[in-house]
Amino acid sequence: MVTLHDMIKKINVIYLRTNDAMLNQYVEKILTSHVYDVAIETPLDVMSRLSKRLKNTILLKREDLQPVFSFKLRGAYNRMSKLSVEESNAGVVAASAGNHAQGVALAAKKMTISALIVMPKTTPAIKVEAVRAYGAEIVLHGNSYDDAYSYALELSKKQGRTFIHPYDDPEVIAGQGTIAMEILRQHADPIHAVFIPVGGGGLIAGMSAYIKAIRPEIKVIGVEPDDAASMKAALEADQRVILDQVGLFADGTAVKQVGAEPFRIARETVDEIVTVDSDELCAAIMDIFDDTRSIAEPSGALAVAGAKKYIAREQLQGQTIVVIDSGANINFDRLRHVAERAELGERREVLFATTIDEKPGSFKQFCQALSDRGITEFNYRYSDNQQAHVFVGVRLSGGDSERQALFKSLDDAGYDWVDFSDNEMAKLHVRYMVGGHAPQVEHEQLYRFEFPERPGALLRFLTRVGHRWNISLFHYRNHGAAYGRVLVGVQVKDDDQTEFQAFLDALGYTYTQETKNPAYEMFLK
Repeated sequence: MVTLHDMIKKINVIYLRTNDAMLNQYVEKILTSHVYDVAIETPLDVMSRLSKRLKNTILLKREDLQPVFSFKLRGAYNRMSKLSVEESNAGVVAASAGNHAQGVALAAKKMTISALIVMPKTTPAIKVEAVRAYGAEIVLHGNSYDDAYSYALELSKKQGRTFIHPYDDPEVIAGQGTIAMEILRQHADPIHAVFIPVGGGGLIAGMSAYIKAIRPEIKVIGVEPDDAASMKAALEADQRVILDQVGLFADGTAVKQVGAEPFRIARETVDEIVTVDSDELCAAIMDIFDDTRSIAEPSGALAVAGAKKYIAREQLQGQTIVVIDSGANINFDRLRHVAERAELGERREVLFATTIDEKPGSFKQFCQALSDRGITEFNYRYSDNQQAHVFVGVRLSGGDSERQALFKSLDDAGYDWVDFSDNEMAKLHVRYMVGGHAPQVEHEQLYRFEFPERPGALLRFLTRVGHRWNISLFHYRNHGAAYGRVLVGVQVKDDDQTEFQAFLDALGYTYTQETKNPAYEMFLK
């Protein structure tokens, strides 16, 4: 009886177009891999919203749908399926802070063999528990992957366990290459390029070997974080290099040196490496969510971010692009950062500072200069009685052209401004630090207000509050909630207290008096 696997093998070999021994070897390994004992063939879905926006057909390979929410299961199981009886009895050991650990643990459970996973002490508890749930033994050691890796090698020698490398192993590479096999069967029509996340290089090595053997006209483009671009550095130097340090936002691809075998393959098969920054990754996570209602981890969104950057650079239209969503193991506490930075990464928000006159009505006048643009952030603290510095966020829909129009409108209204959209210190720190003590402010009262969040709501609020009394402190951020929340300092003399109270009652907004709040006393008064 001819199995489906045999049919796939015959069909693919017919179309083999290379005499390269290395590529042929990996095609053979990929076609005879055993990944489907535990892994699934993931769908190749059209990202309809992103495709329309980019004017190209974007196909998303959903490796986030694997049982461990990552492609890593493929390579781990394929390697472990090649263990001898003696090796299986002795068990395996691996070093990982996340996806590879889960892949090895699940593979070991399926094969009923012992698995020992060494994880850094800094590994989030959610990932430790995910690995433990598959029945693996866990050892927490060191503060980095390198520490865990070294200790895992020690344990391998001491206990006689087989070390399962996350990327620098031919069988692991072949297991990851089955993704390419699926893509070329799922989409037989022309493909301009396949974008692949790169960490240690196992995924891009396996996929590029298969793609260049079967469909050499397809571009293979790797994508790395700009603060962990070890493959790009290696290809440019034509030898493996060790980065001094790597960023950890895209922790799944934070590798200082690519593997020897992945580099050997990549230098022959990879067309280009694109790098992206953290804001672009956050924007890509949002793109994937918009199309699939799933949340990719930062490394999982690399390919989407890289494809967007490449398409913009090449001014590409009407082509088919494949991108790999490599995983969805994101820590929940990172979502706030992702949401805050996604609009900046998409260039749909601009952050800037400006100077306005320190007098009643100046806030209203400034907001009128912004026209009907959506305000995402508004921070201010009284400094002196002449001028006020304001930190502002404004939502954009038209990219750089709308940004330029915004700043022109400020110029026309006579405002000086500084663009902070690409200022890391401002984005990471200063926006949260606008404020401080203002002992020179007299008769200040502090209130928290809530009002229905809808277009123009902040302007209406400022129009009503700032008309009669001087605002000495103001903090507002639009979190996408149903209600806008504002902290306001207002200078109200004792003689005006009755009038001000009547104003508050007539305002119709929910408010809380915070003048006696100890946080105000300690940091703002």
